[in-house]
Amino acid sequence: MSTPVLSGAAGATESPLEAALSAVEMRLAALGEALRARDAAGIDVHARELQRSLASAVERFTRAARSGTVPANLRLRLAQASGQVAAQREALARATAALDIAIDVLLPREGSSLYSTQGGAARAARTGTLQA
Repeated sequence: MSTPVLSGAAGATESPLEAALSAVEMRLAALGEALRARDAAGIDVHARELQRSLASAVERFTRAARSGTVPANLRLRLAQASGQVAAQREALARATAALDIAIDVLLPREGSSLYSTQGGAARAARTGTLQA
C-alpha cells in the first residue's frame, strides 16, 4: 500500500515534520524502556539518539514555523514529547540524587566523617587549633 502524496506547500512540510516527530516519539519510548529496565548501556545509546532526533525535529519545526505551516496537531504532539523529555530528565535527576546519597552512606568521602585515619591530630592541624 502506498502513502498518498500531498500537494502544495502544506503537504511538503507536513511529511518531514511528521517523520521528525515520530522519530522523537520512538526514541522517547526506547529511552523510557531502557530506564525502566535499568539498562545503563541502552540508556546511554537511546539518550544520544533522542538528542539527535530532538535537534533534527527542532530544526524542522523552526523552519516550518517561520513559514507558518506547523499544523496544530503536530504542535500538540511536540508539546507532549517535550513534557515527556522533562519528566524523564526529572526522574533521572531524582535517581541520580538517590544514588549519590546511597554512595555517600556506604562509602563516605575522606574528610566527611567525624574521625579520620590520622586521628585527632589531622583534624587539629586543619582547624587551626593547638594541642598541648
